[in-house]
Amino acid sequence: MIISNTSQVKTASLQLADRFSDKRKTISICGGTGCRGSHAREVLAAFRKELDDRGMADAVSIKETGCHGFCERGPLVVIRPADIFYQQVRVEHVSNIIEKSILANDVVEELLFELPDGLRKVVCEKDVPFYQGQQRLIFGMNGFIDPTSIEDYIGRGGYCAAADALEKMKPEEIVDAVDKSGLRGRGGGGFPTGRKWLSCMQAKGNRKFAICNADEGDPGAYMDRSILEGNPHSVIEGMIIGAFAIGAHEGYVYVRTEYPLAVKNLGIALEQARQWGILGEHVFGTDFSFDVKISKGGGAYVCGESTALMLSIEGHVGEPRTKHIHTVESGLYDLPSNLNNVETWANIPHIIRHGFEWYRAIGTQGSPGTKLFSLVGKVVNTGLVEVPLGKTLRQIIFDIGGGIPNGKKFKAVQTGGPSGGCLPEACLDMPVDFDELTNAGSMMGSGGMIVMDEDTCMVDVARYFLSFLVEESCGKCTPCREGTYQLHKVVQRITQGHGTEKDLDLLEELSDTLSSTSLCALGKTAHNPVMSTIRHFRNEYEAHIHDKKCLAGVCKSLFKYRVESALCTKCGVCFKRCPSQAIVWEKKKIAEIVVDKCTKCGICFEACKFKAKVKA
Repeated sequence: MIISNTSQVKTASLQLADRFSDKRKTISICGGTGCRGSHAREVLAAFRKELDDRGMADAVSIKETGCHGFCERGPLVVIRPADIFYQQVRVEHVSNIIEKSILANDVVEELLFELPDGLRKVVCEKDVPFYQGQQRLIFGMNGFIDPTSIEDYIGRGGYCAAADALEKMKPEEIVDAVDKSGLRGRGGGGFPTGRKWLSCMQAKGNRKFAICNADEGDPGAYMDRSILEGNPHSVIEGMIIGAFAIGAHEGYVYVRTEYPLAVKNLGIALEQARQWGILGEHVFGTDFSFDVKISKGGGAYVCGESTALMLSIEGHVGEPRTKHIHTVESGLYDLPSNLNNVETWANIPHIIRHGFEWYRAIGTQGSPGTKLFSLVGKVVNTGLVEVPLGKTLRQIIFDIGGGIPNGKKFKAVQTGGPSGGCLPEACLDMPVDFDELTNAGSMMGSGGMIVMDEDTCMVDVARYFLSFLVEESCGKCTPCREGTYQLHKVVQRITQGHGTEKDLDLLEELSDTLSSTSLCALGKTAHNPVMSTIRHFRNEYEAHIHDKKCLAGVCKSLFKYRVESALCTKCGVCFKRCPSQAIVWEKKKIAEIVVDKCTKCGICFEACKFKAKVKA
């Protein structure tokens, strides 16, 4: 089908919407990378074979969707329209699901989500606590549409916002609507999107670029990947609207090569959009032309920075440029370029479709809208969470995330990626938005949220993130190249028991230098893991320095394993499990640990059910 005018978009949307309104049962299977890693594709194949064998292939629809968000419990299967939610589905469950939930109006009890009280199970997806506290604007379609089907997207109202923008709005009106919505860039900086678009629109030059930053490199973060995998058309639609507003006719999506499924689904979506007349010459039959290319990055973390990203697209080494010239005036190929990340672009159709007042009513005054977070670490329910900005950390971690597993105590949450800060329990009731996180010594970043429990050493956490930043620094500017290395060297010295009181002053001095003199945000924010942990967990630094002790028992140089003879049952399990043969044991005798051979791997500590292995 080719759409030759804007009115045909809405007509096609109404026609295709019928496929979602029929009463035919649909088996919706999460096909995101996380669920695929848990054999979701084998489950999908088993459903198809079972339905074929039963002669039911035409009577029941099977839809492989994008990520549903609840990655902890994958593979996920939802039976619609009843919205029966099944978790951790295996191939052997398929026949029973078809018998009970397709042929009959029943459920498979063992696959339902069990509530924390252990007494009740929920049937419907919306009743699962993980989903109840969310407001899914950007992620809402993911569990319903096939990302490789443009018909599915249009049937859900897709591309209607772009058609309205091109038909009914002037570029200035679009920019004004985005500005009044209060949308801030979701890539980390939180810069007002409308203000950036206005600068690019007013920039001199007939050739301009609209660019999508999908170079998501934060450890534990995969929001952008999941949007591109599950709903790539939402990003394309946002880019069409933005390109029309700023006067760009060429677009790029810069995505890392490590995201093969995102690259594949995006490529399919782009080709489908061209075939339908939504990309290319005369978009929707109008005078406006726009097309998008995919540029794959090699995985350099620094290429998430705007100028480094644009140099990489040009084929150069990805290194930041000085900031006295803005990319909206001189970006890709020294031409005006507007760069937003995946989530930012995906917000645009909602603003145009529902109006800036509607969008502004969600979230907080200074940070409107919703935000996607990857909730990972020491939390019961890991996965992708979309909430209105202003939700507290406690609501996200405990209400949606289910709290800390194994009865452990919450210690900290790190927000904002490797350059973010670690926030303690005292900050749990703080509303999450751009300004509040910055004031607390952290930042929003792209939306990574790593939860830590009582067994976490905060000094070691700072060391870990600094080691990442040392490796990822491009080395172009001396403050970042040398400063991150020196920060890491000092923190590592402390974890090894060789720190001194002067090291804390040195860390603060190095942090000040880095933040004020580095060329790009990688260096300017590299001190956050160090300064936030010193600010909130100074006692742990002092214990490492003065007492030569790691309070969490993590830093290997500061503890050793020993056997508590009164608790040892002489079972020999530790002897059998030890990979370094550091345990001496004979039948009916108490085990002993040879300190010189012990690698402190912790296997004996975890294997001993009687807690006879202790850290000293």
